[in-house]
Amino acid sequence: MIDDFDTLKLQAEGAVLFVTILAPPINLIGPELVRDLVSLIEILDRGEPYRVVVFKSGDPDFFIPHVDVTKVKEYREEAARLTGEASIALLFRRLSETKAVTIAQIEGRTRGAGSEFVLACDMRFAARETAVFSQFESSFGLTPGGGGVQHLVRLLGRGRALEVLVTADDYSADLAAQYGWINRALPAAGLPEFVSRMAHRIASFPPAGALSIKSRVNAVALAPVEEFRTDSNLFAEGVSDPATQFRMKAAFKAGFQTREPELDLASLVEGLPHLEGG
Repeated sequence: MIDDFDTLKLQAEGAVLFVTILAPPINLIGPELVRDLVSLIEILDRGEPYRVVVFKSGDPDFFIPHVDVTKVKEYREEAARLTGEASIALLFRRLSETKAVTIAQIEGRTRGAGSEFVLACDMRFAARETAVFSQFESSFGLTPGGGGVQHLVRLLGRGRALEVLVTADDYSADLAAQYGWINRALPAAGLPEFVSRMAHRIASFPPAGALSIKSRVNAVALAPVEEFRTDSNLFAEGVSDPATQFRMKAAFKAGFQTREPELDLASLVEGLPHLEGG
C-alpha cells in the first residue's frame, strides 16, 4: 500500500512517515496529486501506524507552486472522493484534521495552493536560502480558494494577511517566519535533520496526548467548514471570469506553468495586461 502512489514517494521510519512530492515537471497540483493525497489522508485517518508525517519535495526549485489551472475541474472532482464536495479547500481542511501530526519541510517555491497546502499542515519549517512563499491569486483577480484567507488572517493578523493577499508578491523564508506564516526559517543544510529529529521526538510520546492537543487546537484555530467552502466557491467562480481568463492566457504566453518563468512568478504576473473594461 505504501507504494501505491503516482506522485508521492513514501518512506516509513517507525511511526514517522516521510512523504516526498514528485509530480513533474514542477509539482503542480493536478488530479493525480490530489488523488494521491486523498489516499494518503485515508491512511492517516487511522492514527496508526503513522503518527507523524513529514512532507517534502523531490524538486529543489518547487515545493508546490500552485494548482494546474488547466485541470481545475479534474482535480476538484478527485477531491470529492474524500470530502463529497469538489473542493481542495475542504480536502486540505481534512488534512488538518487527520490523526497524524503533519510537518511541512519546505524548500523551493511554495505559492498559491502550495502555500495553502503547507498552511493546512500542523507545522511549517523552511530553508532560508531557497524557500519562497506567495499567495498570488489576486494578480488574476481571484480569491485564494484553498484556505489561504482563513489561515493567514489567523496566523498573521489582518494587516499582514491583507498585505500578503493583495500584493501577490514573493516572501522569503525569513520574512515568512517573522510574519508567522511558517514556524521557523532554518539553514538548508540543517533543515532535514532538524525536522527529522522533531518528528521522531513527537512520535516517541504517547499518541493520546498529541491527538487530544491537536483536536483542542483545531477547535480554537481552524475555521469552520463553511468558510473554506465559501472561498473555494469564489475561486471556482472567478476562474471563468473573462478578465481572469484574459490574464491567464497572457500568462501562458509568457511561460506560466513552465519552469524558468515560474522561478520569478512575481515579475511575470506584474507585467500582465488587463482586459479593457475588466
